Amino acid sequence: MKIGIIGVGNLGYSIALGILSQDDIRFMSLYLSKRNISSLHSWSELPRVKVTSNNVELVKKSDIIIVAVQPAQLEGVLEEIKPYLKAKKHTVISVVTGRKIAQIAAILSDDIAIIRSMPNTAISVGQSMTCISANEKGKKKIAVAETIFGALGTTMCIEEELMQAATVICASGIAFWMRLIRATTQGAVQLGFDAAEAQELSVQTCLGAASLLHKSESHPEQEIDKVTTPRGCTISGLNEMEHEGMSSALIKGLVASFNKINQI
Repeated sequence: MKIGIIGVGNLGYSIALGILSQDDIRFMSLYLSKRNISSLHSWSELPRVKVTSNNVELVKKSDIIIVAVQPAQLEGVLEEIKPYLKAKKHTVISVVTGRKIAQIAAILSDDIAIIRSMPNTAISVGQSMTCISANEKGKKKIAVAETIFGALGTTMCIEEELMQAATVICASGIAFWMRLIRATTQGAVQLGFDAAEAQELSVQTCLGAASLLHKSESHPEQEIDKVTTPRGCTISGLNEMEHEGMSSALIKGLVASFNKINQI
């Protein structure tokens, strides 16, 4: 595969890191484009990696084009590359927040294979949860997106109408989980651990909880029941958190984020 990434901001950068770190992705070349390429200077020294500020050059040299620009920049970028896209050659994968396939196709045409995906920044360490949807032409190429993003975490093909919700759960969700880990870390410091120890305890416990659910395929409440005893410290802590609105606050936060993304 010849892969090009237009827009190497935080997410585009994370995707590039993930691609380079995985042996499962057989790429012949990786083109990276950005208006100011000074921050990408070290990348140009890597084998099979090319850096450019010219999006047209990237399109001509790539088969798979991952568009990772800001939503306000998307239309201009698509208009710029449209004349150089070839239906038989190119697949366009958009990771742009809030932009529907129909909006992209209205500029590029339905003859182009268009795939919409929403990874998160954990893609840089091969642990992204990436949701994928496509137009009719793109469905024939969706295995390409699954190959790329599947090597960088887990993928799920969904109906596009769920993509906004998936963005909140999976992409914004990284920030939500980071805040929960930070709160646990702060609590551990208050209970006597130094900051480094507190963070290690919090991070590993979070990882352990997620791994338990992933490997056992059990419900969270089943795992909670295993560590709560009558009149014990765990149930006392859980109940106090619920009295303070922990679950309600999380759900309200997700809904607020969802409402906001639908205004973008």
